[in-house]
Amino acid sequence: MLFPRLDTLQGSFASPYPFTQQRNSSKPNGPTPLEARMDLYQAWSVVDDAKGKAKKLSEEATKEFEAASRKAQAAAGGIELYSPKYYAACTFGGLMACGLTHTTVTPLDLVKTLRQIDSKLYKSNAQAWSTIYRGNGLSGIFTGWSPTFFGYSAQGAFKYGWYEYFKKTYSDVAGPEAAHKYKTVLYLSASASAEFLADIALCPFESVKVRMQASVPPVYSGTLDGIRQITAKEGFGGLYKGLYPLWGRQIPYTMMKFASFETIVEKIYASLPGSKNDYSKAAQTGVSFAGGYLAGILCAIVSHPADVMVSKLNAYRQPGEAFGTVTSRIYKDIGFRGLWNGLPVRIVMIGTLTGLQWMIYDYFKIFMGLPTTGGPAPPTKQNT
Repeated sequence: MLFPRLDTLQGSFASPYPFTQQRNSSKPNGPTPLEARMDLYQAWSVVDDAKGKAKKLSEEATKEFEAASRKAQAAAGGIELYSPKYYAACTFGGLMACGLTHTTVTPLDLVKTLRQIDSKLYKSNAQAWSTIYRGNGLSGIFTGWSPTFFGYSAQGAFKYGWYEYFKKTYSDVAGPEAAHKYKTVLYLSASASAEFLADIALCPFESVKVRMQASVPPVYSGTLDGIRQITAKEGFGGLYKGLYPLWGRQIPYTMMKFASFETIVEKIYASLPGSKNDYSKAAQTGVSFAGGYLAGILCAIVSHPADVMVSKLNAYRQPGEAFGTVTSRIYKDIGFRGLWNGLPVRIVMIGTLTGLQWMIYDYFKIFMGLPTTGGPAPPTKQNT
Protein backbone atom coordinates (compact mmCIF):
# COMPACT_ATOMS: atom_id res chain seq x y z
CA MET A 1 0.00 0.00 0.00
CA LEU A 2 3.01 2.31 0.50
CA PHE A 3 4.51 1.87 -2.97
CA PRO A 4 3.13 1.88 -6.55
CA ARG A 5 2.34 -1.45 -8.10
CA LEU A 6 4.62 -2.98 -10.72
CA ASP A 7 2.14 -2.56 -13.59
CA THR A 8 1.77 1.14 -12.70
CA LEU A 9 5.52 1.67 -12.88
CA GLN A 10 5.71 -0.23 -16.14
CA GLY A 11 2.92 1.86 -17.64
CA SER A 12 4.58 5.10 -16.56
CA PHE A 13 8.13 4.34 -17.68
CA ALA A 14 9.46 2.61 -20.78
CA SER A 15 9.95 -1.04 -19.84
CA PRO A 16 12.94 -2.96 -21.27
CA TYR A 17 10.95 -6.19 -21.19
CA PRO A 18 9.20 -7.03 -24.47
CA PHE A 19 6.61 -9.22 -22.82
CA THR A 20 5.44 -6.40 -20.54
CA GLN A 21 5.15 -3.98 -23.49
CA GLN A 22 3.08 -6.56 -25.36
CA ARG A 23 0.88 -7.10 -22.35
CA ASN A 24 0.28 -3.36 -21.81
CA SER A 25 -0.29 -2.62 -25.49
CA SER A 26 -3.67 -4.26 -25.43
CA LYS A 27 -6.37 -1.79 -24.40
CA PRO A 28 -9.56 -2.99 -22.75
CA ASN A 29 -12.91 -2.19 -24.27
CA GLY A 30 -14.40 1.09 -23.04
CA PRO A 31 -12.76 3.77 -20.91
CA THR A 32 -10.37 2.87 -18.15
CA PRO A 33 -10.98 4.08 -14.58
CA LEU A 34 -8.44 6.86 -15.13
CA GLU A 35 -10.16 8.22 -18.28
CA ALA A 36 -12.81 10.94 -18.10
CA ARG A 37 -16.45 9.97 -18.36
CA MET A 38 -17.89 12.26 -21.04
CA ASP A 39 -21.42 11.68 -19.84
CA LEU A 40 -20.51 13.76 -16.76
CA TYR A 41 -19.60 16.76 -18.95
CA GLN A 42 -22.76 17.33 -20.96
CA ALA A 43 -22.64 21.06 -20.28
CA TRP A 44 -19.58 21.36 -22.50
CA SER A 45 -21.38 19.74 -25.39
CA VAL A 46 -24.44 21.96 -24.86
CA VAL A 47 -22.30 25.11 -24.93
CA ASP A 48 -20.41 23.96 -28.01
CA ASP A 49 -23.68 23.09 -29.69
CA ALA A 50 -25.15 26.53 -28.86
CA LYS A 51 -22.04 28.24 -30.18
CA GLY A 52 -22.25 26.27 -33.38
CA LYS A 53 -25.93 27.12 -33.86
CA ALA A 54 -25.32 30.79 -33.11
CA LYS A 55 -22.47 30.91 -35.61
CA LYS A 56 -24.63 29.20 -38.22
CA LEU A 57 -27.51 31.62 -37.62
CA SER A 58 -25.11 34.57 -37.81
CA GLU A 59 -23.73 33.36 -41.11
CA GLU A 60 -27.22 32.82 -42.49
CA ALA A 61 -28.33 36.28 -41.30
CA THR A 62 -25.27 37.84 -42.90
CA LYS A 63 -26.00 36.11 -46.20
CA GLU A 64 -29.63 37.24 -46.10
CA PHE A 65 -28.59 40.81 -45.26
CA GLU A 66 -26.09 40.90 -48.12
CA ALA A 67 -28.64 39.42 -50.55
CA ALA A 68 -31.28 41.97 -49.50
CA SER A 69 -28.68 44.74 -49.68
CA ARG A 70 -27.75 43.79 -53.24
CA LYS A 71 -31.41 43.78 -54.26
CA ALA A 72 -32.00 47.20 -52.67
CA GLN A 73 -28.92 48.68 -54.32
CA ALA A 74 -29.92 47.20 -57.67
CA ALA A 75 -33.43 48.63 -57.31
CA ALA A 76 -31.98 52.04 -56.48
CA GLY A 77 -29.81 51.84 -59.57
CA GLY A 78 -26.61 52.71 -57.75
CA ILE A 79 -26.27 55.67 -55.39
CA GLU A 80 -23.60 58.26 -56.06
CA LEU A 81 -22.38 60.25 -53.09
CA TYR A 82 -24.05 63.65 -52.68
CA SER A 83 -26.57 62.94 -55.42
CA PRO A 84 -30.34 63.37 -54.95
CA LYS A 85 -30.57 59.60 -54.39
CA TYR A 86 -27.92 59.87 -51.68
CA TYR A 87 -29.84 62.57 -49.80
CA ALA A 88 -33.07 60.60 -50.22
CA ALA A 89 -31.41 57.52 -48.70
CA CYS A 90 -30.09 59.59 -45.79
CA THR A 91 -33.57 61.06 -45.28
CA PHE A 92 -35.17 57.63 -45.08
CA GLY A 93 -32.42 56.36 -42.79
CA GLY A 94 -33.04 59.28 -40.43
CA LEU A 95 -36.76 58.58 -40.47
CA MET A 96 -36.21 54.99 -39.33
CA ALA A 97 -33.54 55.90 -36.80
CA CYS A 98 -35.51 58.56 -34.92
CA GLY A 99 -39.08 57.32 -35.26
CA LEU A 100 -38.41 53.80 -33.97
CA THR A 101 -36.06 54.75 -31.14
CA HIS A 102 -38.17 57.56 -29.70
CA THR A 103 -41.28 55.38 -29.76
CA THR A 104 -39.44 52.59 -27.94
CA VAL A 105 -38.52 54.83 -25.00
CA THR A 106 -42.00 56.37 -24.66
CA PRO A 107 -42.35 55.05 -21.06
CA LEU A 108 -39.19 56.93 -20.07
CA ASP A 109 -40.36 60.06 -21.85
CA LEU A 110 -43.76 59.84 -20.14
CA VAL A 111 -42.31 59.71 -16.64
CA LYS A 112 -39.80 62.45 -17.47
CA THR A 113 -42.59 64.74 -18.67
CA LEU A 114 -44.83 64.05 -15.66
CA ARG A 115 -42.01 64.72 -13.19
CA GLN A 116 -41.00 67.88 -15.04
CA ILE A 117 -44.55 69.21 -14.80
CA ASP A 118 -44.89 68.25 -11.12
CA SER A 119 -41.69 67.14 -9.37
CA LYS A 120 -43.69 66.02 -6.29
CA LEU A 121 -46.01 63.72 -8.23
CA TYR A 122 -43.82 60.61 -7.93
CA LYS A 123 -40.87 59.80 -5.71
CA SER A 124 -39.11 57.62 -8.30
CA ASN A 125 -39.45 56.34 -11.84
CA ALA A 126 -40.29 52.85 -10.60
CA GLN A 127 -43.14 54.22 -8.49
CA ALA A 128 -44.43 56.19 -11.45
CA TRP A 129 -44.49 53.18 -13.78
CA SER A 130 -46.04 50.98 -11.11
CA THR A 131 -48.78 53.50 -10.36
CA ILE A 132 -49.57 54.14 -14.02
CA TYR A 133 -49.60 50.41 -14.82
CA ARG A 134 -51.97 49.58 -11.95
CA GLY A 135 -54.38 52.29 -13.00
CA ASN A 136 -54.19 52.16 -16.81
CA GLY A 137 -52.34 49.02 -17.82
CA LEU A 138 -49.62 48.76 -20.44
CA SER A 139 -51.32 51.28 -22.71
CA GLY A 140 -51.00 53.86 -19.93
CA ILE A 141 -47.23 53.42 -19.79
CA PHE A 142 -47.04 54.05 -23.57
CA THR A 143 -49.21 57.18 -23.44
CA GLY A 144 -48.23 59.46 -26.32
CA TRP A 145 -46.58 56.83 -28.50
CA SER A 146 -48.43 57.77 -31.70
CA PRO A 147 -47.51 61.50 -31.84
CA THR A 148 -44.03 60.46 -30.78
CA PHE A 149 -43.73 58.05 -33.71
CA PHE A 150 -45.10 60.42 -36.35
CA GLY A 151 -43.37 63.51 -34.99
CA TYR A 152 -39.90 62.09 -34.56
CA SER A 153 -40.08 60.15 -37.82
CA ALA A 154 -40.64 63.47 -39.60
CA GLN A 155 -38.00 65.19 -37.50
CA GLY A 156 -35.42 62.46 -38.12
CA ALA A 157 -36.03 62.52 -41.85
CA PHE A 158 -35.51 66.29 -42.00
CA LYS A 159 -32.62 66.32 -39.56
CA TYR A 160 -30.39 63.67 -41.11
CA GLY A 161 -31.24 64.45 -44.73
CA TRP A 162 -30.69 68.18 -44.40
CA TYR A 163 -27.58 67.67 -42.28
CA GLU A 164 -25.90 65.70 -45.04
CA TYR A 165 -26.96 68.35 -47.56
CA PHE A 166 -25.82 71.36 -45.51
CA LYS A 167 -22.55 69.67 -44.52
CA LYS A 168 -21.66 69.15 -48.17
CA THR A 169 -22.91 72.57 -49.26
CA TYR A 170 -21.10 74.52 -46.54
CA SER A 171 -17.96 72.47 -47.18
CA ASP A 172 -18.02 73.36 -50.87
CA VAL A 173 -18.51 77.04 -50.06
CA ALA A 174 -15.62 77.06 -47.58
CA GLY A 175 -13.24 75.05 -49.76
CA PRO A 176 -11.32 71.87 -48.88
CA GLU A 177 -8.64 73.44 -46.68
CA ALA A 178 -10.96 75.71 -44.69
CA ALA A 179 -13.55 72.93 -44.36
CA HIS A 180 -10.94 70.64 -42.82
CA LYS A 181 -9.43 73.33 -40.61
CA TYR A 182 -12.80 74.47 -39.26
CA LYS A 183 -14.60 71.15 -39.49
CA THR A 184 -16.21 71.53 -36.04
CA VAL A 185 -17.73 74.87 -37.07
CA LEU A 186 -18.94 73.14 -40.21
CA TYR A 187 -20.65 70.37 -38.21
CA LEU A 188 -22.26 72.90 -35.87
CA SER A 189 -23.56 75.09 -38.71
CA ALA A 190 -24.91 72.21 -40.77
CA SER A 191 -26.68 70.57 -37.81
CA ALA A 192 -28.20 73.87 -36.62
CA SER A 193 -29.58 74.58 -40.10
CA ALA A 194 -31.00 71.08 -40.37
CA GLU A 195 -32.64 71.14 -36.95
CA PHE A 196 -34.23 74.53 -37.62
CA LEU A 197 -36.23 72.94 -40.44
CA ALA A 198 -36.77 69.63 -38.64
CA ASP A 199 -38.44 71.30 -35.66
CA ILE A 200 -41.06 72.90 -37.91
CA ALA A 201 -42.11 69.39 -38.86
CA LEU A 202 -41.89 68.12 -35.27
CA CYS A 203 -43.64 70.91 -33.36
CA PRO A 204 -47.34 70.02 -33.99
CA PHE A 205 -46.79 66.42 -32.94
CA GLU A 206 -44.67 67.46 -29.95
CA SER A 207 -47.50 69.73 -28.79
CA VAL A 208 -49.98 66.84 -28.92
CA LYS A 209 -47.53 64.45 -27.25
CA VAL A 210 -46.77 66.71 -24.28
CA ARG A 211 -50.43 67.44 -23.66
CA MET A 212 -51.29 63.74 -23.84
CA GLN A 213 -48.51 62.92 -21.38
CA ALA A 214 -49.43 65.72 -18.99
CA SER A 215 -52.15 63.49 -17.51
CA VAL A 216 -52.85 59.76 -17.43
CA PRO A 217 -55.26 58.75 -18.89
CA PRO A 218 -54.56 61.22 -21.74
CA VAL A 219 -56.92 64.00 -22.77
CA TYR A 220 -56.78 62.89 -26.43
CA SER A 221 -57.49 59.48 -27.90
CA GLY A 222 -54.70 59.80 -30.46
CA THR A 223 -52.66 62.08 -32.69
CA LEU A 224 -55.43 63.12 -35.06
CA ASP A 225 -57.86 63.71 -32.20
CA GLY A 226 -55.27 65.89 -30.46
CA ILE A 227 -54.63 67.97 -33.59
CA ARG A 228 -58.37 68.37 -34.15
CA GLN A 229 -59.09 69.53 -30.58
CA ILE A 230 -56.14 71.91 -30.39
CA THR A 231 -56.93 73.59 -33.69
CA ALA A 232 -60.62 73.84 -32.77
CA LYS A 233 -59.86 75.70 -29.52
CA GLU A 234 -56.69 77.63 -30.35
CA GLY A 235 -56.45 77.65 -34.11
CA PHE A 236 -53.55 76.35 -36.15
CA GLY A 237 -51.15 78.48 -34.13
CA GLY A 238 -51.90 76.39 -31.07
CA LEU A 239 -49.85 73.59 -32.57
CA TYR A 240 -46.81 75.89 -32.79
CA LYS A 241 -46.95 77.77 -29.52
CA GLY A 242 -44.04 75.70 -28.26
CA LEU A 243 -41.86 76.25 -31.36
CA TYR A 244 -39.48 78.81 -29.83
CA PRO A 245 -38.60 76.74 -26.75
CA LEU A 246 -38.46 73.68 -29.03
CA TRP A 247 -35.84 75.46 -31.13
CA GLY A 248 -34.11 76.43 -27.89
CA ARG A 249 -34.02 72.77 -26.84
CA GLN A 250 -33.44 70.95 -30.09
CA ILE A 251 -30.97 73.19 -31.93
CA PRO A 252 -28.28 73.12 -29.18
CA TYR A 253 -29.06 69.44 -28.69
CA THR A 254 -28.55 68.60 -32.35
CA MET A 255 -25.45 70.78 -32.66
CA MET A 256 -23.91 68.89 -29.76
CA LYS A 257 -25.20 65.57 -31.09
CA PHE A 258 -23.65 65.83 -34.54
CA ALA A 259 -20.47 67.76 -33.76
CA SER A 260 -19.52 65.64 -30.75
CA PHE A 261 -20.41 62.42 -32.58
CA GLU A 262 -18.20 63.28 -35.54
CA THR A 263 -15.34 64.24 -33.22
CA ILE A 264 -15.67 61.18 -30.96
CA VAL A 265 -15.84 58.75 -33.88
CA GLU A 266 -12.81 60.39 -35.47
CA LYS A 267 -10.84 59.97 -32.25
CA ILE A 268 -11.95 56.34 -31.84
CA TYR A 269 -10.72 55.39 -35.29
CA ALA A 270 -7.54 57.41 -34.80
CA SER A 271 -6.76 55.42 -31.63
CA LEU A 272 -7.34 52.03 -33.31
CA PRO A 273 -4.74 50.24 -35.42
CA GLY A 274 -5.25 50.40 -39.15
CA SER A 275 -7.85 52.47 -40.97
CA LYS A 276 -11.62 52.61 -40.78
CA ASN A 277 -12.01 50.43 -43.87
CA ASP A 278 -10.04 47.64 -42.16
CA TYR A 279 -12.93 47.00 -39.79
CA SER A 280 -16.05 44.98 -40.49
CA LYS A 281 -19.51 46.45 -40.92
CA ALA A 282 -20.52 45.21 -37.48
CA ALA A 283 -17.46 46.86 -35.92
CA GLN A 284 -18.20 50.16 -37.66
CA THR A 285 -21.79 50.20 -36.43
CA GLY A 286 -20.46 49.38 -32.96
CA VAL A 287 -18.27 52.47 -33.13
CA SER A 288 -21.32 54.45 -34.26
CA PHE A 289 -23.28 53.28 -31.20
CA ALA A 290 -20.45 54.08 -28.79
CA GLY A 291 -19.88 57.51 -30.30
CA GLY A 292 -23.60 58.22 -30.33
CA TYR A 293 -24.10 57.18 -26.70
CA LEU A 294 -21.31 59.45 -25.47
CA ALA A 295 -22.60 62.30 -27.61
CA GLY A 296 -26.10 61.73 -26.24
CA ILE A 297 -24.96 62.29 -22.66
CA LEU A 298 -23.57 65.69 -23.62
CA CYS A 299 -26.75 66.48 -25.57
CA ALA A 300 -28.99 65.72 -22.59
CA ILE A 301 -27.08 68.06 -20.29
CA VAL A 302 -26.93 70.95 -22.76
CA SER A 303 -30.60 70.86 -23.77
CA HIS A 304 -32.32 69.83 -20.53
CA PRO A 305 -33.40 73.26 -19.18
CA ALA A 306 -35.12 74.02 -22.49
CA ASP A 307 -36.74 70.57 -22.41
CA VAL A 308 -38.28 71.37 -19.02
CA MET A 309 -39.60 74.67 -20.37
CA VAL A 310 -41.17 72.92 -23.38
CA SER A 311 -43.05 70.57 -21.06
CA LYS A 312 -44.21 73.43 -18.83
CA LEU A 313 -45.20 75.71 -21.71
CA ASN A 314 -47.36 73.13 -23.45
CA ALA A 315 -49.05 72.24 -20.17
CA TYR A 316 -49.58 75.68 -18.58
CA ARG A 317 -49.50 78.35 -21.28
CA GLN A 318 -52.84 80.15 -21.53
CA PRO A 319 -54.38 81.03 -24.93
CA GLY A 320 -53.02 84.39 -26.07
CA GLU A 321 -50.41 84.57 -23.29
CA ALA A 322 -47.12 86.08 -24.46
CA PHE A 323 -44.07 83.84 -24.59
CA GLY A 324 -42.01 86.09 -22.32
CA THR A 325 -44.82 86.33 -19.78
CA VAL A 326 -45.39 82.59 -19.44
CA THR A 327 -41.64 81.91 -19.38
CA SER A 328 -41.14 84.35 -16.51
CA ARG A 329 -44.10 82.91 -14.65
CA ILE A 330 -42.84 79.34 -14.96
CA TYR A 331 -39.28 80.24 -13.95
CA LYS A 332 -40.61 82.11 -10.91
CA ASP A 333 -42.50 78.97 -9.86
CA ILE A 334 -39.73 76.39 -10.35
CA GLY A 335 -36.50 78.42 -10.06
CA PHE A 336 -33.12 77.47 -11.50
CA ARG A 337 -33.06 74.14 -9.71
CA GLY A 338 -36.40 73.20 -11.23
CA LEU A 339 -34.91 73.48 -14.71
CA TRP A 340 -32.95 70.30 -14.00
CA ASN A 341 -35.85 68.10 -12.87
CA GLY A 342 -35.67 64.66 -14.49
CA LEU A 343 -32.07 65.04 -15.74
CA PRO A 344 -30.86 61.52 -14.73
CA VAL A 345 -33.76 59.92 -16.58
CA ARG A 346 -33.11 62.06 -19.63
CA ILE A 347 -29.40 61.20 -19.66
CA VAL A 348 -30.23 57.49 -19.80
CA MET A 349 -32.95 58.07 -22.37
CA ILE A 350 -31.02 60.42 -24.66
CA GLY A 351 -27.76 58.46 -24.40
CA THR A 352 -29.49 55.26 -25.43
CA LEU A 353 -31.54 57.04 -28.08
CA THR A 354 -28.60 58.77 -29.69
CA GLY A 355 -26.46 55.65 -29.71
CA LEU A 356 -29.22 53.57 -31.30
CA GLN A 357 -30.06 56.32 -33.79
CA TRP A 358 -26.52 56.54 -35.13
CA MET A 359 -26.23 52.76 -35.22
CA ILE A 360 -29.50 52.34 -37.16
CA TYR A 361 -28.68 55.25 -39.46
CA ASP A 362 -25.22 53.93 -40.33
CA TYR A 363 -26.53 50.38 -40.61
CA PHE A 364 -29.01 51.57 -43.21
CA LYS A 365 -26.25 53.41 -45.06
CA ILE A 366 -24.25 50.18 -45.16
CA PHE A 367 -27.36 48.38 -46.41
CA MET A 368 -27.57 50.83 -49.31
CA GLY A 369 -23.87 50.49 -50.09
CA LEU A 370 -22.88 53.86 -48.57
CA PRO A 371 -20.02 54.61 -46.15
CA THR A 372 -20.78 55.09 -42.46
CA THR A 373 -20.71 58.54 -40.90
CA GLY A 374 -17.53 59.97 -39.44
CA GLY A 375 -14.00 58.67 -39.42
CA PRO A 376 -10.42 59.87 -39.35
CA ALA A 377 -9.61 63.27 -40.68
CA PRO A 378 -8.06 63.41 -44.14
CA PRO A 379 -4.26 63.59 -44.19
CA THR A 380 -2.81 67.07 -44.24
CA LYS A 381 -0.19 68.23 -46.67
CA GLN A 382 3.35 68.17 -45.34
CA ASN A 383 5.99 70.63 -46.41
CA THR A 384 8.78 69.02 -48.39
